[in-house]
Amino acid sequence: MFVITGATGNVGAEVVRLLAAAGEQVTAVLRNPAPQPAGVRHVAADLGDPASLEAAFAGASALLLLVAGQEPEAVMKTAKEAGIRRVVLLSSQGAGTRPGQYAHPAAFEDAVRASGLEWTILRPSGFYTNTLAWAGSVRARQAAAAPFADVALPFIDPADIAEVAATVLRQDGHAGRTYVLTGPEPITPRQRAAAIGRALGAEVRFTEQSREEARTEMSRFMPAEVVEATLDVLGAPTAAEQQVSPDVAAVLGRPARTFAGWAARHAAAFRP
Repeated sequence: MFVITGATGNVGAEVVRLLAAAGEQVTAVLRNPAPQPAGVRHVAADLGDPASLEAAFAGASALLLLVAGQEPEAVMKTAKEAGIRRVVLLSSQGAGTRPGQYAHPAAFEDAVRASGLEWTILRPSGFYTNTLAWAGSVRARQAAAAPFADVALPFIDPADIAEVAATVLRQDGHAGRTYVLTGPEPITPRQRAAAIGRALGAEVRFTEQSREEARTEMSRFMPAEVVEATLDVLGAPTAAEQQVSPDVAAVLGRPARTFAGWAARHAAAFRP
């Protein structure tokens, strides 16, 4: 049985769907009830309360672990005592490129490596779905705004992350590996807005924000330290953060999906 934490997220929900479609036994771990595919077991639990995970982990052999809560060692102890043998951690590229600013996922990585279980770490770059933050302004005014208009980063489709996670959970041969997951090419905010416009068949006007304007907007839903780390990556990426990784293709045997393809599939979110 596979246990999926964060089972309603961009990645977790798709991992649940993929595993269920493949006929696997799946437990979706959620703090609150939510619809799940047929046959998927739901257990209410919280990574912030490791004791609550005992029922969810019982009888499982593999775990997709989200970075959440403050007690990764306790989570891993609970997993090991439940008989889980394999853990796949959904971390962040920043844990490798900026461990000082991404101390939370870095701590989870350390706990997973020290757990004594078979482990694989996934370090995705930024998600294509972050662009959904523009959906309201595109619907209302055919306009989008973001900082660092011409800084290109190889963002990734969460569906690719989910497919990699489902593959690594089910297959042998990935133990002790850390995979950096990116899209197939670096793309700028201005280019993302243009791709959405092409998907809609209408121009999306793009405005470059200042760092301060972006900070004010992001601070409405993100902690201050996360805002600053995110702005640092977006505005002054390291060479590693700008590099396209081969790991999606190596695991899946196909290239990562493009942003243009994602925009075409999600165009309805941006239409009035």
